Amino acid sequence: MNVKRISKRMTGAFLFLCVAAIAWANITINRYEQYTFDHLEQIPPAYCAIVLGTTKFLKNGRENHYYTNRITAAVRLYRARKCQKIIVSGDNRTHAYNEARDMKNDIVKQGVNERDIVCDFAGLRTLDSIVRFKEVFNQQKGIVVSQKFHNSRAIYIGRSWGIELYGYNADDVDRHAGIKTRIREVFSKVICVLDIELFKTRPKHLGDRIPV
Repeated sequence: MNVKRISKRMTGAFLFLCVAAIAWANITINRYEQYTFDHLEQIPPAYCAIVLGTTKFLKNGRENHYYTNRITAAVRLYRARKCQKIIVSGDNRTHAYNEARDMKNDIVKQGVNERDIVCDFAGLRTLDSIVRFKEVFNQQKGIVVSQKFHNSRAIYIGRSWGIELYGYNADDVDRHAGIKTRIREVFSKVICVLDIELFKTRPKHLGDRIPV
């Protein structure tokens, strides 16, 4: 028995399974792009929207356009009366780093009533934000605000949890600037499908219901 030949076959089979899993996960989630919209008039109205968090500034200190474009989209959605309330959901790892607080402050600066914005400080990842939207904030229907590639993943999670979720697509960033994010998203979709279909993952934090 040729051990090297067997080893090569096993390695080849493993690589094939990895590629197949990546392709399957991405195809599965990309199908949910049908529930995302670029134009306000296409979006079914909902009582509440949820804006998914990201860092306001890049490591080099420059403005993160993923962030600013989500803020702009959320304000447009609210002004168009497609939603009455906005949940800003993000990481709150330190006092200095608080995605939800930053989003709320910047949305208020653009004229949105502060009373119509609710902070979710436990949106550690997309799954946590979306599941908490239902389990903590008691929303059965909503609009998620992020970039299109991210919205499809969020909607997949939401609809798997029985939420009638739609996406309003914030403007994307330059392809060159966003290449690392795009590559990371390919693998994030694999983890997402495993979380939903295999591991039945739940948010790290839930807690009492919070009225919106």
